Amino acid sequence: MKAKACVPGVAALLAVVLTGCSGGSGSDDGSDDSKPGDSGSANAPAQPGKYRTLPEPCGEVDEDTLDSMLPGIPEMTDPEQREKAYEGTPTVTYDTDRRVGCNWKIESTGASHHLLIDFERVVSYDGSVSDDARAAEVYATKLREAGLSRPSDAPTEGTESPKSTESTKGGASESPDKDDKDDKGEGEKAGAKPQGGKNARFLDGTASSEPATPPPGLEPRTLSDLGDEAFLDDVLTTATSASRHRTVTVVFRTSNVIVTIEYDEQPGRRTDVPDSKEMQDKAQDLADSLAGEFDE
Repeated sequence: MKAKACVPGVAALLAVVLTGCSGGSGSDDGSDDSKPGDSGSANAPAQPGKYRTLPEPCGEVDEDTLDSMLPGIPEMTDPEQREKAYEGTPTVTYDTDRRVGCNWKIESTGASHHLLIDFERVVSYDGSVSDDARAAEVYATKLREAGLSRPSDAPTEGTESPKSTESTKGGASESPDKDDKDDKGEGEKAGAKPQGGKNARFLDGTASSEPATPPPGLEPRTLSDLGDEAFLDDVLTTATSASRHRTVTVVFRTSNVIVTIEYDEQPGRRTDVPDSKEMQDKAQDLADSLAGEFDE
């Protein structure tokens, strides 16, 4: 009888021991999960960008703006032709979720005008780099290609340090790599960028009375109060057998989207020179309008 009475006691003792061990193990697991600053939080993925889609670019420019920038449209007498001109031509892209654009090219009485708008949504495929930081890197590349650098108070996350806070292409203080930029730019357009100091020079070596750079205050520069960061470029192109034409480019970044506006004017006569201020004002007005659409 005593042997039989002993068995339940042993079983109960084993149950208590096993329960205690099991409870201690569960307590340790919970303690590990709650430790602050563990490796799980340190490896949290970077934040996605603000914008997940892009607007339809051909519908983002109103008719009044197109009338101002492309004077050949109001000159059209055929209503159907004029309506088609307003519509523009979508840029061919392989992923409209990542990049879209629209072109307008219109002939007028005294000149031809070309307008391009381009929207690029930048996505980082590196889990440790945010979409915004990657977009800032893409923007920085475009800025350097224009021979400019960021002002000292501009965002620089994920980008290289600016070489100079006062550099402007063709201004009193120049970027160290300006010469490289000029050499690269010669082959990028139908003509060549004006060469030389004070005056532009045609490809045949003859001088032009047009200054190689716009007047002070209109030179290529960074812009404030436009998106998160922005810049403007202004290039006069000359060729021996064609009219001089000017291309004004405005680029701005808002979060993970980069917007590019290219506005080109080529006069019908070789002696005419497109006006920098007028073209820059129109391009910046359009940029302000597009930036406002993204802020809504």
